[in-house]
Amino acid sequence: MPRVDLDAFRWLLSEPGQALLDRAREAYDEHAGDPVRAATALRRSDAEPAHAAAALTQVELRRRAVPKLGEDAARMYLTPEGLEQATRSTVAAHRASRVALATPGGSVLDVGCGIGGDLLALARAGLTVAGIDRDELRVEVARANLAALGLGGAVQVAAAEDVDTSGFGVVFADPARRTARGRVFDVDGWSPPWPFVLSLLERPSCVKVAPGIPHALVPDGVEAEWVSDEGEVKEAALWSPVLATTARRATVIRGGGLATVTDEDPSATEVRPVGRYLYEPDGAVVRAGLVGAVAAGVGGGLLDEHIAYVTADDAFRTPFARSYEVVEELPYREKQLKAALRERRVGRLTIKKRGVDVVPDQLRKRLLQGAPSGGEEATLVLTRVAGRGTALLVRPLR
Repeated sequence: MPRVDLDAFRWLLSEPGQALLDRAREAYDEHAGDPVRAATALRRSDAEPAHAAAALTQVELRRRAVPKLGEDAARMYLTPEGLEQATRSTVAAHRASRVALATPGGSVLDVGCGIGGDLLALARAGLTVAGIDRDELRVEVARANLAALGLGGAVQVAAAEDVDTSGFGVVFADPARRTARGRVFDVDGWSPPWPFVLSLLERPSCVKVAPGIPHALVPDGVEAEWVSDEGEVKEAALWSPVLATTARRATVIRGGGLATVTDEDPSATEVRPVGRYLYEPDGAVVRAGLVGAVAAGVGGGLLDEHIAYVTADDAFRTPFARSYEVVEELPYREKQLKAALRERRVGRLTIKKRGVDVVPDQLRKRLLQGAPSGGEEATLVLTRVAGRGTALLVRPLR
Protein backbone atom coordinates (compact mmCIF):
# COMPACT_ATOMS: atom_id res chain seq x y z
CA MET A 1 0.00 0.00 0.00
CA PRO A 2 1.40 3.47 -0.89
CA ARG A 3 2.46 5.91 1.81
CA VAL A 4 0.05 8.72 2.61
CA ASP A 5 1.21 12.04 1.15
CA LEU A 6 0.89 14.99 3.57
CA ASP A 7 -0.30 17.54 1.00
CA ALA A 8 -2.78 15.11 -0.54
CA PHE A 9 -4.09 14.23 2.91
CA ARG A 10 -4.64 17.88 3.78
CA TRP A 11 -6.52 18.35 0.51
CA LEU A 12 -8.65 15.32 1.36
CA LEU A 13 -9.99 17.18 4.41
CA SER A 14 -11.34 19.98 2.19
CA GLU A 15 -14.90 20.00 0.83
CA PRO A 16 -13.82 18.74 -2.65
CA GLY A 17 -11.65 16.14 -0.90
CA GLN A 18 -14.57 14.87 1.13
CA ALA A 19 -16.66 14.60 -2.02
CA LEU A 20 -13.91 12.57 -3.69
CA LEU A 21 -13.65 10.36 -0.61
CA ASP A 22 -17.37 9.60 -0.92
CA ARG A 23 -16.92 8.71 -4.62
CA ALA A 24 -13.94 6.52 -3.76
CA ARG A 25 -16.04 4.59 -1.23
CA GLU A 26 -18.79 4.12 -3.80
CA ALA A 27 -16.29 2.93 -6.42
CA TYR A 28 -14.73 0.53 -3.94
CA ASP A 29 -18.14 -0.96 -3.11
CA GLU A 30 -19.25 -1.06 -6.75
CA HIS A 31 -16.18 -3.08 -7.72
CA ALA A 32 -16.34 -5.46 -4.75
CA GLY A 33 -13.26 -4.09 -3.05
CA ASP A 34 -10.97 -4.44 -6.09
CA PRO A 35 -8.56 -1.49 -5.66
CA VAL A 36 -7.36 -1.57 -9.28
CA ARG A 37 -10.84 -1.38 -10.79
CA ALA A 38 -11.90 1.21 -8.20
CA ALA A 39 -8.88 3.36 -9.05
CA THR A 40 -9.66 3.11 -12.77
CA ALA A 41 -13.24 4.22 -12.14
CA LEU A 42 -12.10 7.11 -9.96
CA ARG A 43 -9.62 8.38 -12.55
CA ARG A 44 -12.46 8.60 -15.06
CA SER A 45 -13.98 11.27 -12.78
CA ASP A 46 -11.06 13.58 -13.63
CA ALA A 47 -9.60 13.34 -10.12
CA GLU A 48 -5.88 14.10 -9.87
CA PRO A 49 -3.87 10.90 -9.47
CA ALA A 50 -2.44 11.94 -6.09
CA HIS A 51 -5.89 12.85 -4.77
CA ALA A 52 -7.48 9.68 -6.12
CA ALA A 53 -4.72 7.59 -4.53
CA ALA A 54 -5.18 9.36 -1.18
CA ALA A 55 -8.94 8.79 -1.22
CA LEU A 56 -8.71 5.12 -2.18
CA THR A 57 -6.00 4.54 0.42
CA GLN A 58 -8.30 5.87 3.13
CA VAL A 59 -11.20 3.68 1.96
CA GLU A 60 -9.07 0.54 1.93
CA LEU A 61 -7.42 1.30 5.28
CA ARG A 62 -10.81 1.90 6.87
CA ARG A 63 -11.95 -1.55 5.76
CA ARG A 64 -8.79 -3.13 7.14
CA ALA A 65 -9.14 -1.25 10.41
CA VAL A 66 -12.57 -2.56 11.41
CA PRO A 67 -11.32 -5.64 13.35
CA LYS A 68 -8.93 -3.42 15.30
CA LEU A 69 -10.81 -0.15 15.66
CA GLY A 70 -14.44 -1.23 15.43
CA GLU A 71 -17.20 1.09 14.24
CA ASP A 72 -14.94 4.16 14.48
CA ALA A 73 -12.89 2.86 11.56
CA ALA A 74 -15.52 4.02 9.05
CA ARG A 75 -14.95 7.67 10.03
CA MET A 76 -11.28 7.69 10.99
CA TYR A 77 -8.27 8.76 8.93
CA LEU A 78 -5.37 6.34 8.81
CA THR A 79 -1.91 5.61 7.51
CA PRO A 80 -0.58 2.07 6.95
CA GLU A 81 2.08 2.46 9.67
CA GLY A 82 -0.32 4.25 11.99
CA LEU A 83 -2.91 1.49 11.72
CA GLU A 84 -0.29 -1.18 12.39
CA GLN A 85 0.94 0.61 15.51
CA ALA A 86 -2.44 1.80 16.82
CA THR A 87 -3.82 0.33 20.02
CA ARG A 88 -6.83 -1.95 19.60
CA SER A 89 -9.90 0.06 20.56
CA THR A 90 -10.98 -2.32 23.35
CA VAL A 91 -7.55 -2.15 24.96
CA ALA A 92 -7.37 1.64 24.62
CA ALA A 93 -10.82 1.97 26.21
CA HIS A 94 -9.77 -0.17 29.17
CA ARG A 95 -6.64 1.88 29.76
CA ALA A 96 -8.55 5.17 29.42
CA SER A 97 -11.07 3.96 31.98
CA ARG A 98 -8.27 3.27 34.45
CA VAL A 99 -6.82 6.75 33.93
CA ALA A 100 -10.24 8.38 34.29
CA LEU A 101 -10.97 6.42 37.46
CA ALA A 102 -7.70 7.57 39.00
CA THR A 103 -8.06 11.20 37.90
CA PRO A 104 -11.74 11.97 37.18
CA GLY A 105 -12.05 14.87 34.76
CA GLY A 106 -8.29 15.33 34.72
CA SER A 107 -5.92 16.13 31.88
CA VAL A 108 -3.70 13.75 29.92
CA LEU A 109 -0.77 14.37 27.59
CA ASP A 110 -0.27 11.62 25.01
CA VAL A 111 3.43 11.51 24.13
CA GLY A 112 3.94 9.95 20.70
CA CYS A 113 0.21 10.02 19.93
CA GLY A 114 0.50 8.53 16.44
CA ILE A 115 -2.81 8.71 14.57
CA GLY A 116 -4.67 9.33 17.82
CA GLY A 117 -6.23 6.01 18.80
CA ASP A 118 -5.45 6.46 22.49
CA LEU A 119 -6.35 10.15 22.36
CA LEU A 120 -9.84 9.20 21.21
CA ALA A 121 -10.30 6.72 24.04
CA LEU A 122 -8.99 9.15 26.66
CA ALA A 123 -11.24 11.95 25.40
CA ARG A 124 -14.27 9.64 25.43
CA ALA A 125 -13.48 8.77 29.05
CA GLY A 126 -14.12 12.41 29.97
CA LEU A 127 -10.51 13.54 30.16
CA THR A 128 -9.01 16.73 28.72
CA VAL A 129 -6.47 15.52 26.18
CA ALA A 130 -3.47 16.81 24.26
CA GLY A 131 -1.13 14.89 22.01
CA ILE A 132 2.32 15.38 20.57
CA ASP A 133 4.26 13.52 17.92
CA ARG A 134 7.46 14.14 15.99
CA ASP A 135 5.82 13.35 12.66
CA GLU A 136 3.77 16.10 10.99
CA LEU A 137 1.57 13.70 9.04
CA ARG A 138 0.64 11.70 12.16
CA VAL A 139 -0.25 14.95 13.93
CA GLU A 140 -2.52 15.99 11.04
CA VAL A 141 -4.20 12.58 11.07
CA ALA A 142 -4.70 12.58 14.85
CA ARG A 143 -6.18 16.08 14.70
CA ALA A 144 -8.53 15.01 11.90
CA ASN A 145 -9.64 11.95 13.88
CA LEU A 146 -10.59 14.01 16.92
CA ALA A 147 -12.63 16.28 14.67
CA ALA A 148 -14.22 13.41 12.73
CA LEU A 149 -15.48 11.80 15.94
CA GLY A 150 -16.57 15.06 17.52
CA LEU A 151 -14.08 14.94 20.37
CA GLY A 152 -12.09 17.80 21.86
CA GLY A 153 -8.32 17.87 22.14
CA ALA A 154 -5.18 19.57 20.92
CA VAL A 155 -2.38 18.00 18.87
CA GLN A 156 0.94 19.47 17.81
CA VAL A 157 4.33 18.52 16.40
CA ALA A 158 6.90 18.19 19.19
CA ALA A 159 9.49 15.83 20.65
CA ALA A 160 8.72 14.29 24.03
CA GLU A 161 11.99 15.50 25.51
CA ASP A 162 11.16 19.13 24.61
CA VAL A 163 7.74 19.35 26.28
CA ASP A 164 7.03 20.51 29.82
CA THR A 165 4.69 17.86 31.23
CA SER A 166 4.17 19.49 34.62
CA GLY A 167 0.84 21.05 33.64
CA PHE A 168 -0.83 17.68 32.97
CA GLY A 169 -2.39 15.38 35.49
CA VAL A 170 -1.21 12.20 33.73
CA VAL A 171 1.23 11.53 30.91
CA PHE A 172 0.65 8.59 28.60
CA ALA A 173 3.55 7.47 26.43
CA ASP A 174 3.89 4.86 23.71
CA PRO A 175 7.59 4.85 22.79
CA ALA A 176 8.33 3.98 19.18
CA ARG A 177 9.84 0.50 18.98
CA ARG A 178 10.42 0.38 15.23
CA THR A 179 12.98 1.93 12.93
CA ALA A 180 13.58 1.67 9.20
CA ARG A 181 15.52 -1.53 10.00
CA GLY A 182 12.64 -3.17 11.86
CA ARG A 183 11.55 -3.79 15.44
CA VAL A 184 13.80 -2.55 18.26
CA PHE A 185 14.11 -4.89 21.24
CA ASP A 186 16.69 -2.91 23.22
CA VAL A 187 14.84 -0.42 25.44
CA ASP A 188 17.63 2.13 25.00
CA GLY A 189 16.80 2.14 21.27
CA TRP A 190 13.21 3.21 21.86
CA SER A 191 12.10 6.73 21.01
CA PRO A 192 11.95 8.31 23.54
CA PRO A 193 14.54 5.99 25.16
CA TRP A 194 14.33 4.07 28.44
CA PRO A 195 15.87 6.79 30.66
CA PHE A 196 13.07 9.13 29.58
CA VAL A 197 10.49 6.43 30.37
CA LEU A 198 11.98 6.03 33.84
CA SER A 199 11.76 9.78 34.41
CA LEU A 200 8.09 9.72 33.38
CA LEU A 201 7.35 6.95 35.84
CA GLU A 202 8.45 9.22 38.69
CA ARG A 203 5.26 11.26 38.12
CA PRO A 204 1.65 10.14 37.40
CA SER A 205 2.01 8.30 34.11
CA CYS A 206 1.25 5.19 32.09
CA VAL A 207 3.71 3.85 29.52
CA LYS A 208 2.79 1.29 26.87
CA VAL A 209 5.61 -1.23 26.35
CA ALA A 210 6.20 -4.48 24.49
CA PRO A 211 4.64 -7.61 26.09
CA GLY A 212 8.08 -9.20 26.25
CA ILE A 213 9.49 -6.63 28.69
CA PRO A 214 11.55 -8.46 31.36
CA HIS A 215 10.13 -8.28 34.87
CA ALA A 216 13.53 -7.22 36.13
CA LEU A 217 13.29 -3.96 34.15
CA VAL A 218 10.13 -2.84 35.94
CA PRO A 219 11.08 -0.31 38.67
CA ASP A 220 10.03 -0.86 42.26
CA GLY A 221 6.56 0.44 43.00
CA VAL A 222 5.53 0.42 39.33
CA GLU A 223 2.64 -1.83 38.28
CA ALA A 224 3.16 -3.94 35.16
CA GLU A 225 -0.10 -4.90 33.46
CA TRP A 226 -0.26 -7.37 30.57
CA VAL A 227 -3.40 -7.17 28.42
CA SER A 228 -4.84 -9.71 26.00
CA ASP A 229 -7.80 -9.28 23.68
CA GLU A 230 -9.73 -12.35 22.47
CA GLY A 231 -6.86 -14.60 23.55
CA GLU A 232 -4.05 -12.61 21.91
CA VAL A 233 -1.56 -10.70 24.05
CA LYS A 234 -1.55 -7.11 22.80
CA GLU A 235 0.68 -5.11 25.11
CA ALA A 236 2.04 -4.42 28.53
CA ALA A 237 1.54 -1.13 30.36
CA LEU A 238 3.60 0.32 33.19
CA TRP A 239 1.66 2.35 35.77
CA SER A 240 3.63 4.77 37.93
CA PRO A 241 3.45 4.26 41.72
CA VAL A 242 0.76 6.90 42.24
CA LEU A 243 -1.52 5.07 39.75
CA ALA A 244 -0.45 1.51 40.59
CA THR A 245 -2.69 -0.79 42.63
CA THR A 246 -0.52 -3.92 42.61
CA ALA A 247 2.84 -5.13 41.27
CA ARG A 248 1.75 -7.46 38.44
CA ARG A 249 -1.62 -7.76 36.73
CA ALA A 250 -3.07 -9.72 33.83
CA THR A 251 -6.16 -8.28 32.16
CA VAL A 252 -8.18 -10.45 29.79
CA ILE A 253 -10.73 -8.90 27.40
CA ARG A 254 -13.21 -11.26 25.76
CA GLY A 255 -16.60 -10.77 24.15
CA GLY A 256 -16.94 -7.23 25.40
CA GLY A 257 -16.22 -8.25 29.00
CA LEU A 258 -13.09 -7.87 31.10
CA ALA A 259 -11.47 -9.84 33.92
CA THR A 260 -8.27 -9.21 35.84
CA VAL A 261 -6.00 -11.19 38.15
CA THR A 262 -3.05 -9.88 40.17
CA ASP A 263 -0.08 -11.06 42.18
CA GLU A 264 -2.12 -10.43 45.32
CA ASP A 265 -4.60 -13.19 44.44
CA PRO A 266 -4.14 -16.66 46.01
CA SER A 267 -1.58 -18.79 44.19
CA ALA A 268 -0.97 -22.53 43.97
CA THR A 269 2.45 -23.52 42.66
CA GLU A 270 2.78 -27.16 43.70
CA VAL A 271 3.39 -29.76 40.97
CA ARG A 272 0.82 -32.56 40.85
CA PRO A 273 -0.08 -35.51 38.61
CA VAL A 274 -2.35 -35.04 35.60
CA GLY A 275 -5.95 -34.69 36.74
CA ARG A 276 -9.14 -35.07 34.78
CA TYR A 277 -8.95 -31.51 33.43
CA LEU A 278 -6.23 -29.40 31.84
CA TYR A 279 -6.12 -25.60 31.74
CA GLU A 280 -4.11 -23.52 29.26
CA PRO A 281 -3.60 -20.06 30.83
CA ASP A 282 -4.10 -16.98 28.70
CA GLY A 283 -0.91 -15.41 27.33
CA ALA A 284 -1.34 -12.30 29.48
CA VAL A 285 -1.45 -14.51 32.59
CA VAL A 286 1.70 -16.32 31.47
CA ARG A 287 3.57 -13.07 30.72
CA ALA A 288 2.57 -11.66 34.10
CA GLY A 289 3.84 -14.76 35.89
CA LEU A 290 0.42 -15.49 37.39
CA VAL A 291 -0.15 -19.10 36.34
CA GLY A 292 -0.27 -20.04 40.01
CA ALA A 293 -3.27 -17.78 40.47
CA VAL A 294 -5.12 -19.72 37.76
CA ALA A 295 -4.17 -22.98 39.49
CA ALA A 296 -5.56 -21.71 42.79
CA GLY A 297 -8.72 -20.52 41.07
CA VAL A 298 -9.54 -23.99 39.71
CA GLY A 299 -8.38 -25.83 42.82
CA GLY A 300 -5.50 -27.45 40.99
CA GLY A 301 -1.75 -27.38 40.54
CA LEU A 302 1.00 -27.24 37.92
CA LEU A 303 2.05 -30.01 35.55
CA ASP A 304 5.63 -28.81 35.83
CA GLU A 305 7.17 -25.92 37.77
CA HIS A 306 8.52 -24.41 34.53
CA ILE A 307 5.51 -25.03 32.24
CA ALA A 308 2.39 -22.86 32.00
CA TYR A 309 -0.18 -25.66 32.15
CA VAL A 310 -2.54 -26.23 35.08
CA THR A 311 -4.35 -29.43 35.97
CA ALA A 312 -7.28 -30.12 38.30
CA ASP A 313 -9.84 -32.82 39.10
CA ASP A 314 -12.85 -30.55 38.61
CA ALA A 315 -14.17 -28.66 35.58
CA PHE A 316 -14.26 -24.87 35.72
CA ARG A 317 -14.93 -22.12 33.24
CA THR A 318 -12.45 -19.32 33.78
CA PRO A 319 -11.72 -16.25 31.67
CA PHE A 320 -8.04 -16.74 32.41
CA ALA A 321 -7.54 -20.10 30.67
CA ARG A 322 -8.88 -22.46 28.04
CA SER A 323 -10.32 -25.60 29.59
CA TYR A 324 -9.91 -29.19 28.36
CA GLU A 325 -11.01 -32.59 29.56
CA VAL A 326 -8.14 -35.09 29.53
CA VAL A 327 -9.31 -38.10 27.53
CA GLU A 328 -6.19 -40.22 27.87
CA GLU A 329 -2.41 -40.18 27.89
CA LEU A 330 -0.81 -41.44 24.66
CA PRO A 331 2.72 -42.68 23.98
CA TYR A 332 5.20 -39.82 23.72
CA ARG A 333 7.37 -41.49 21.06
CA GLU A 334 6.43 -40.43 17.54
CA LYS A 335 6.07 -43.90 16.00
CA GLN A 336 3.80 -45.19 18.77
CA LEU A 337 1.89 -41.88 18.87
CA LYS A 338 1.18 -42.12 15.15
CA ALA A 339 -0.11 -45.66 15.59
CA ALA A 340 -2.31 -44.62 18.50
CA LEU A 341 -3.87 -41.80 16.48
CA ARG A 342 -4.48 -44.09 13.51
CA GLU A 343 -6.12 -46.64 15.80
CA ARG A 344 -8.49 -43.89 16.96
CA ARG A 345 -9.15 -42.91 13.32
CA VAL A 346 -7.90 -39.35 13.84
CA GLY A 347 -7.83 -37.46 10.54
CA ARG A 348 -7.85 -33.84 11.78
CA LEU A 349 -5.43 -32.91 14.53
CA THR A 350 -4.75 -29.77 16.56
CA ILE A 351 -1.38 -29.83 18.34
CA LYS A 352 -0.64 -27.64 21.33
CA LYS A 353 2.76 -27.62 22.95
CA ARG A 354 4.62 -25.98 25.80
CA GLY A 355 8.08 -26.84 27.05
CA VAL A 356 8.96 -29.36 24.32
CA ASP A 357 11.02 -28.91 21.17
CA VAL A 358 8.60 -29.73 18.35
CA VAL A 359 7.24 -27.84 15.36
CA PRO A 360 3.47 -28.55 15.43
CA ASP A 361 2.83 -28.14 11.68
CA GLN A 362 5.66 -30.46 10.73
CA LEU A 363 4.77 -33.04 13.36
CA ARG A 364 1.09 -32.98 12.34
CA LYS A 365 1.98 -33.85 8.75
CA ARG A 366 4.09 -36.81 9.89
CA LEU A 367 1.50 -38.07 12.38
CA LEU A 368 -1.38 -37.88 9.91
CA GLN A 369 0.49 -39.36 6.96
CA GLY A 370 -1.75 -42.20 5.76
CA ALA A 371 -4.54 -41.22 8.17
CA PRO A 372 -8.17 -41.88 7.10
CA SER A 373 -9.61 -38.96 5.16
CA GLY A 374 -12.47 -37.26 6.95
CA GLY A 375 -11.56 -39.05 10.14
CA GLU A 376 -12.14 -38.02 13.74
CA GLU A 377 -11.01 -34.62 15.01
CA ALA A 378 -8.67 -34.52 18.02
CA THR A 379 -6.57 -32.15 20.11
CA LEU A 380 -3.16 -33.28 21.29
CA VAL A 381 -1.15 -31.55 24.01
CA LEU A 382 2.60 -32.15 24.07
CA THR A 383 4.32 -30.94 27.22
CA ARG A 384 6.32 -32.01 30.27
CA VAL A 385 4.83 -33.43 33.45
CA ALA A 386 7.27 -33.17 36.35
CA GLY A 387 10.10 -32.97 33.80
CA ARG A 388 8.93 -35.94 31.68
CA GLY A 389 7.73 -35.59 28.08
CA THR A 390 4.01 -36.35 27.91
CA ALA A 391 1.33 -36.55 25.20
CA LEU A 392 -2.27 -35.91 26.28
CA LEU A 393 -5.34 -36.41 24.14
CA VAL A 394 -7.81 -33.75 25.30
CA ARG A 395 -11.29 -32.50 24.51
CA PRO A 396 -11.98 -28.75 24.59
CA LEU A 397 -14.76 -27.71 26.95
CA ARG A 398 -17.28 -25.47 25.18
